[in-house]
Amino acid sequence: MAKELSSEVKQALEDIYYHERTGRGKEAMALLEKASAAGDGDATCILARCLCGRQYVWAGHGFPEDDARVTKLLHKSVEQGSAIGVLVSLRTGELTPSVQKKMPFESLQAAFDEVLALAEKGDAFCQYTVANSYFWWDFLRIQNKGKDSFPNEAAFKSYLKEQISKCEDWFWKALRGGMYFAANNLNQFYTKGDEDIIAPQPEKARDLYKIGAEAGHPIMQAIYADDLTKEGKKEEALRWYKEAAEGGHPGAWYDVGRCYFDGVGTEKDEAYAVSCFEKELARDPHYLGANNLLGKAYYFGRGVQQDYAKAFRLLSDAYDHESSWGVYYLGDCCFRGRGTPQDYEKARMYLEKMDWENKNAYFMLGYIYGRGLGVAEDIPKGVAYLQKSGTAEAKEELLHYKKSLFGKWSRRK
Repeated sequence: MAKELSSEVKQALEDIYYHERTGRGKEAMALLEKASAAGDGDATCILARCLCGRQYVWAGHGFPEDDARVTKLLHKSVEQGSAIGVLVSLRTGELTPSVQKKMPFESLQAAFDEVLALAEKGDAFCQYTVANSYFWWDFLRIQNKGKDSFPNEAAFKSYLKEQISKCEDWFWKALRGGMYFAANNLNQFYTKGDEDIIAPQPEKARDLYKIGAEAGHPIMQAIYADDLTKEGKKEEALRWYKEAAEGGHPGAWYDVGRCYFDGVGTEKDEAYAVSCFEKELARDPHYLGANNLLGKAYYFGRGVQQDYAKAFRLLSDAYDHESSWGVYYLGDCCFRGRGTPQDYEKARMYLEKMDWENKNAYFMLGYIYGRGLGVAEDIPKGVAYLQKSGTAEAKEELLHYKKSLFGKWSRRK
């Protein structure tokens, strides 16, 4: 790695991490691809990070995940002479002895010192990388030290505390420099401490996500909004959900929409809520929450003209992607033939997936079992559901059954 990051890598870091809401993530990835192909090991390393998923890069960029390629790229970055690549490979478990032999550094310490120099010059990604080396105890391998390097356990623990503690300042520098992921590890450092070496200091974690939110990072704005919601500060939370949504954070338009749909932190505005759900689905057609609530909106005609067919389609999409939230509405549509052909077998299938109480669902199940519609007739089971329901429909349906002197239920002729 050169003593300075290339202009391509600097620009990519700006667009991917430091000012991600500009929406230039894909352009940044293309820039990294080109630089990597030209031999820039740092570009290769950052490119690998882009393909690691939301734990390592903002989901709003829409980057694909490719674990197999990540491994190849990290190995390549080491061979291309990226000190950052060496430390990231070490952190992810990819710096095997065979890979380490291919790095053009005399030692891991030499690679670390090069990244440290860039961190001291102000690069936030390098500051974050240095902090992680202390936070995750990678310094032991970097410095080639272990318990046996010290005269006693007390001396070893003193050394560990001294080294681990260095992560705090570096994480803060990285966070203030735009590396928003630093807040996550810093939060863990403060809330959990580190074994019996570093004591927790939860009070210091209080404003971490607020700082990230105010700096304009959409993911931090969404997390901060969630925290405010838990604290009961719903109006303030809605403000930050809107900021996150406008910055492109996945799921944030859904959060804004659900607030307006139910009047949480604001007056109800179901029509605006519908528009928010539509924005979320324009980003991701299979976003579960938006499909469910927009389906509910169409089912009841809340903020939009009632349309059972659209409700059934939206709720079915969510169900097909493993959300059982809307099974009552799906069951009702199939039972009554609303927006889909009447199908008692499907209605029973949906309704029996419910794990909550619903009198109307009990009526429908009672009707289906009592009459043997799409299922073997089971009058006692049907009657039990109808009695549990207690709705006017259920009471009327119960008039079609009678109980013998011996306690056996049957249909009236």
